[in-house]
Amino acid sequence: MILMANETEQVAPAAQAAAEQKVDAAKKPVAKKAAGKKSSKKGPRVVFVKSKRKQAVARASVKDGKGRIRVNSFDINTIEPKELRRIMAEPLTVSSRTKAMSDKVNIDVTVTGGGMSAQAQAVRGAIAKGIAAYSEGDDLKREYMQHDRSMMVDDFRRVEPKKFKGPKARARFQKSYR
Repeated sequence: MILMANETEQVAPAAQAAAEQKVDAAKKPVAKKAAGKKSSKKGPRVVFVKSKRKQAVARASVKDGKGRIRVNSFDINTIEPKELRRIMAEPLTVSSRTKAMSDKVNIDVTVTGGGMSAQAQAVRGAIAKGIAAYSEGDDLKREYMQHDRSMMVDDFRRVEPKKFKGPKARARFQKSYR
């Protein structure tokens, strides 16, 4: 469509008026908060942590509560076998201070990937890291490090990939001379 000269003159004033309205809206004063006044809305404190072991990843959220610990929406006391439950609950029984701290918070852990033992150890690390982070001090972190360093530090080791010329990562096929 081709515009004539007089048609462009009619379009231009409309566009110019719209642009002026946008500029006027941008120049309006913005209400500012009073200096030094903090928001009275303070939500509950929540700490998020993660821990890894082999291919298992555990993510935990720690918040104020009554000492409830849930792993994948199941209470930690209902998890079978008992050996894995004991591994998961180990951070709670390191000392009296860790036990007292765990009774004040609710911990929700979600774990995915890996096998049963790797998941249990990842949950153990997430619970320990969460309690230490929630305590706002280095005392509990030091206690966990002295008890067992693997509670606070993720295991960086991974499975080495299989290579050609062999059945596993390092082993080589056996030679036959007959």
